[in-house]
Amino acid sequence: MDRPLLSLRSTLVFLLALLAGTAAGGLTAITGEGNARSLLAGLAVAGLAVPFFNRLIDTEGTAAQPTPPAGNVSKAERESNG
Repeated sequence: MDRPLLSLRSTLVFLLALLAGTAAGGLTAITGEGNARSLLAGLAVAGLAVPFFNRLIDTEGTAAQPTPPAGNVSKAERESNG
């Protein structure tokens, strides 16, 4: 087995989700909630963070290209319109 178990991108997504869940669970525990609520809050945040970071850290070439503002017209468009 020469290849890694997870790709670098997947590892980063899971690591960021783990950090977000740990932070949410820790902050919930600090506020005085019970251990069960803190654990549930951390798991919920980690579960929601995986798709968030997966979309945030997009693969190459699939990111949406920003559209120029409506007021900006390129030189070629000005020449073709008259």
